[in-house]
Amino acid sequence: MAGKAGKGAARGGERPPARSAARRSGRKGGRGRQLALLLAGFLLVATGVIWRRSYGIARSRELAELDKRRVQLEARRAQLESEIRDLSSRARLAPIVEQRLQMHVPTDSQVIILPRPPRERRR
Repeated sequence: MAGKAGKGAARGGERPPARSAARRSGRKGGRGRQLALLLAGFLLVATGVIWRRSYGIARSRELAELDKRRVQLEARRAQLESEIRDLSSRARLAPIVEQRLQMHVPTDSQVIILPRPPRERRR
């Protein structure tokens, strides 16, 4: 124990003020670096979140436009199918066929009903 006390006594028991100030400033520099890294990490995460939200909003607008276009196309398809039904109805085609092709709806005496041949039974 005497050896330890002697060493401490030879040094003066205290550290020089310049060293302790340097160590403290070194610690602050470490804290400053940590704070800078933390701030940089936060900025990076915040930038990523903002970019993701902007991207999501843009895709949402695109989806809304595509959905609107789909609804318009479905309405147009329904309209065209209705026109096809109307234009291909017998009431609409009969006058055109009679005029252009000189065809007419047959009377009952002109209709011949053919018997259907019996089906062969399969085993």
